[in-house]
Amino acid sequence: MRVDQFDFDLPEDRIALRPASPRESARLLAVGKDGTLGDRLVGDLPSLLEPGDVLVFNDTRVIPARLEGVRQRPDARDGEGRARISATLHMRVAPDSWLAFVRPAKRVRVGDRIAFGQDEADGLTGALDAVVEDRGEDGEATLRFERSGPALDEAIAAVGHIPLPPYIASKRPDDARDRADYQTIYAREDGAVAAPTAGLHFTPALLDQLSKRGIGTEYLTLHVGAGTFLPVKAENTEAHRMHAEIGRIDAATTERLNAARQAGRRLVAVGTTSLRLLESAARDDGIIEPFAGSTDIFITPGYRFKAVDRLMTNFHLPRSTLFMLVSAFSGFETMQAAYAHAIKTGYRFYSYGDACLLDISTR
Repeated sequence: MRVDQFDFDLPEDRIALRPASPRESARLLAVGKDGTLGDRLVGDLPSLLEPGDVLVFNDTRVIPARLEGVRQRPDARDGEGRARISATLHMRVAPDSWLAFVRPAKRVRVGDRIAFGQDEADGLTGALDAVVEDRGEDGEATLRFERSGPALDEAIAAVGHIPLPPYIASKRPDDARDRADYQTIYAREDGAVAAPTAGLHFTPALLDQLSKRGIGTEYLTLHVGAGTFLPVKAENTEAHRMHAEIGRIDAATTERLNAARQAGRRLVAVGTTSLRLLESAARDDGIIEPFAGSTDIFITPGYRFKAVDRLMTNFHLPRSTLFMLVSAFSGFETMQAAYAHAIKTGYRFYSYGDACLLDISTR
């Protein structure tokens, strides 16, 4: 399909810069199988689900993966070897190495040393040094750090910033509130550089209400990468290349999920990340197998879903792979109408915005 078919106009004031408070007070657009639309709140979720339904959450934990530093070239003439560099880590490839998106990319070449945690005017050594080992497309680079394993994790936590999405970071800096706001309450597996944002709406009180209604919960892990924010530059969806992300579903979890489906219970993915990993792990007959590794699954209209019955997700960017995914799930025309309704009636968009609850299309 043409990528421009997934475009739409979004007023700037629809982009949420802070989450709703309390979290479950966010709006929720219920989109039915037949395309009907219902304006609700996230706090209404227990009444919108049935006893026996199983919510599948992504328990990845966002790390402070945006690093600010100074490029240093010892062999350069005075003043020419230093440049301010920003790097957003997105996939760990070794105990001492990460793939990262660096900006400005044109200022970085293989062999450069970057001192992170150092101000450009500061002549002291940075708190965390790395060498550029390789360069890729879209500003991607492989960074090999001088620390490794837990010592590297501690250093990143000390000097890094919460990697707010570009549409928020361009309007305000990250602050102490974001350390809590941009994290689900059930996050436990370090490694994500972007939050599984549908999960940001859940509170202990809401999880308790869901449990009392007989709605189950299961957890998997997909470490969301910064590639999720990259624009789709291709003219057709067939030409777009997804960045891989690391995920895991253990055998005990898959056994419970398969038993639930065989008993006629519905699996409700909380977020596109949970859905993508479930679909990556599912066989053609719908059986979900244990999974450990990378996935670059790209879901567009025409895809046949194998493992998920409903989806809770936030509102996504125009021309994004995530808007393509929800259009595949609930139908292209249905999602066009749903987003038009959301824009007209003042729903808040993107990571800190409102949510929708989608039924899989029967059309």
